[in-house]
Amino acid sequence: MIPDRWLEAAQERISAHVVETPLTWDAERGIYIKWENHQLTGSFKARGALNKVLSLVDWERSAGLVAASAGNHGQGVALAGRLVETSVEVFVPRRTGPSKVKAMQDLGASTHLVDGGYSEAEQAARAYASTTGKTFISPYNDGQVIAGQGTVALEILRQLGPMTGKNSSRPQEIACWIVPTGGAGLISGCGAVLSRCVPRPQLIGVQAEASPFAYNLFHRNTQQDVEDNPTLAEGLSGAIEADSVTIPMLQRYADDLVLVSEVEIERAIALAWRDYGERIEGSAATALAATTENRVRPRPAVVVITGGNIEPDVHQAIVAAHHAEARI
Repeated sequence: MIPDRWLEAAQERISAHVVETPLTWDAERGIYIKWENHQLTGSFKARGALNKVLSLVDWERSAGLVAASAGNHGQGVALAGRLVETSVEVFVPRRTGPSKVKAMQDLGASTHLVDGGYSEAEQAARAYASTTGKTFISPYNDGQVIAGQGTVALEILRQLGPMTGKNSSRPQEIACWIVPTGGAGLISGCGAVLSRCVPRPQLIGVQAEASPFAYNLFHRNTQQDVEDNPTLAEGLSGAIEADSVTIPMLQRYADDLVLVSEVEIERAIALAWRDYGERIEGSAATALAATTENRVRPRPAVVVITGGNIEPDVHQAIVAAHHAEARI
C-alpha cells in the first residue's frame, strides 16, 4: 500500500511542476467537479509521471525513458523527460488519435506505433526497455506513479475545506467520489488518501462497457475472456498487468465499479461542453456519465474529470449529434 509519507513527498516533489486545477460545485446535480483537463498536458497523468521520473536516481534517468500510452501518460513522461533532460520513447497503439501522438512528439518524445490495443503496446515497450537497458515508466503499476496520482485527492480535499466551511451553503460531508478507472492507478492513489478520512466517503470506479478489465477484476476476480473493443475511453482500455500493485489496492479501496456505454460517454462529452463550457475526453466523461445517467446515486459527490485530450473533429461531431438534448 502507499504510505502517507510517499503521498506527502509526491505533493512536495511535483508542486512546482503542475498546476492546481479548478474544483467547481454544481448545486442542481449535487456534484463537485475536479477539472484535471486544465492540468499540464491536459491530463492528471502528468502528476504520476513527474513524481516517478523525479524520484529516479541519476543513472535511471540518463539511461532514457520508455513508456506505453494511448496518449496522456506518454505526454506526462515526455514532459518529465524534458524537465530532467533525458530521451523518451513511447509505444503507442496504432488506433491512438493523431493529435495525441503529435502532442507527445511536440514534447520531445519519439513514438513507435504498435498494432493492437494498449496491452500490445505495453508488451512491446517492456521488451524494448529490457533489451536496451532503458527505464520503463508504467502508467499505473508503480508505487511512485500511484502516489503522484494521489495528489489529485490531496488537492481536492484542500479545496473542499473552504468550499464546505461553516459559512458555506454547500454540503460539508461528501457521500462518494467517482473516478475513471483503467489500470487503477488513480483510484488507488485516491483510495490511499481517502482511507485517512473519517467518515470515509464511498469510492466508485467507472469504466467503459467496451473494455471492462478493471470491472471484471473487481467483480469476478478475473480478466479472462474480457473483450478489448475500441472505445472513446481509450485511456481506460486494455488488461491490467497480472502482478500489478493496483489490483489489491482496487479490491481494498473501491466500494464499487460501474460501467457506462459509448452513447452515455458521448452524452457526457456533449453535456460538459454545453453546460460547463469544458472540453473533456472519453475517459474523463465516464465519471460524469456515471452521475448524469444515475449509475452512481449518492450525493453530494466528487467527480474527477481526468483529461481533455480529444480529437477536435471527434469532439465537434459528438457535440453536434447531441446538441438538442435537455439538461440531465
